[in-house]
Amino acid sequence: MLLDSLFKNNQSQATQYAKFMDNTTPIFSQFGRNIYASDVVQTCIDCIASECSKLQPRHIRRDQSGKIINLPSDNLNRLFKFMPNPIMTTRDYIEKTVWPLFLNYNSFIYPAYDVVIDARGYQSRNYTAFWPLAPVQTEWLTDITETLFVRFTFRNGTHLTLPYSDIIHLRKKFSINDVMGGGTNGQPDNSALIQTLQINDTVLQGIGKAVQASLGIRGIVKINTVLEDKLQRDERIAFEKQISESATGILAGDFKSDFQPINFDPKIIDSTTLEFIENKILRWIGVSLPILNGTYTDDEYQAFYNKTLEPIVIGMGQAYSSTLFSQTEQNYNNEIVFYQQKLELMDVKNKLAIMDGLGSRGALTDNQLLALFGIEPYEGGDVRHVSLNFIDSTLANAYQLARAGIDSQTPNNGGNQNGQK
Repeated sequence: MLLDSLFKNNQSQATQYAKFMDNTTPIFSQFGRNIYASDVVQTCIDCIASECSKLQPRHIRRDQSGKIINLPSDNLNRLFKFMPNPIMTTRDYIEKTVWPLFLNYNSFIYPAYDVVIDARGYQSRNYTAFWPLAPVQTEWLTDITETLFVRFTFRNGTHLTLPYSDIIHLRKKFSINDVMGGGTNGQPDNSALIQTLQINDTVLQGIGKAVQASLGIRGIVKINTVLEDKLQRDERIAFEKQISESATGILAGDFKSDFQPINFDPKIIDSTTLEFIENKILRWIGVSLPILNGTYTDDEYQAFYNKTLEPIVIGMGQAYSSTLFSQTEQNYNNEIVFYQQKLELMDVKNKLAIMDGLGSRGALTDNQLLALFGIEPYEGGDVRHVSLNFIDSTLANAYQLARAGIDSQTPNNGGNQNGQK
């Protein structure tokens, strides 16, 4: 296993359970009631995880004016670009971290690193991989220095204890518990959703049984004489043969038997009720039906991004930045940003409007404009073109005065363009 080195190098320390304000023992199981047997729930989460997998994480640094400094040989950007670890692409990795966020309301990531000491004796971290963790139980501990640790227990029974400051921890619905997302016990509180899912399951089973019943017994053949078992069997076989061979739907009979039909009228839940139940599930997770079906408009996708995706994007950027960089590095404006440029936030009409608005003002390079339409960049395309219809606001007055033939340094006391009354 590629993570074996983490367990081998993990040394036991004198620790005790951490004390939190809610006065509970900080042991949290990651097993909750399984709501993910529902195809609707799985489809919704898959939709969110798939959209998040389009994000592109980048390590950036800003100067004092807020301008982004280029970091071409940065090790973090090398990992984030294609393979955050040896077995996952960036898309796989992000999807792998988002699913537990909705499964357990907590997602843990371990950034593996080597300690590097430069010529001046300063220590820094060289990150080598990012590993999503899937513990079945977490225990929160402290040592004599009040340093907070997390002990993870995994499905195979192995344990791993790490400083909490070394863990990237993503949380969802972080409310009652002091350290874990979800409810009081650090698990998702899905009781309200489970009730809706049970109703939905009952409705679906009822529809299935109604269909089966409609294909079952449709009538009774009454034989008007007393027959022996063999004669009854022959009479039944003959009647079934008539049914199978009848092309007109009309059965011929004689005085010996009567066919009494059973009027079966199964009651099916109306479509409005089914839609109401399904929409309750969708609202709980934060995915609308147009998003699920792929028939959304720009406004509908923007609402989905603002409500569901953006909090995840912001939370990931803050969690990564606070864990990967020391306080000194943060003071020098180092941060991790998850760019959403690959998310399809707009249609071609709006992209053309952006090209006309931002492109003509030099806010985007030619290659950035091509990227809006999924067109590959070209060499030398990192240039900005500005329309001559725009001018620097500080030069506007001088430009207009020059057009009027007036010296901008000469005060205008009124009158004609020569300053005469």
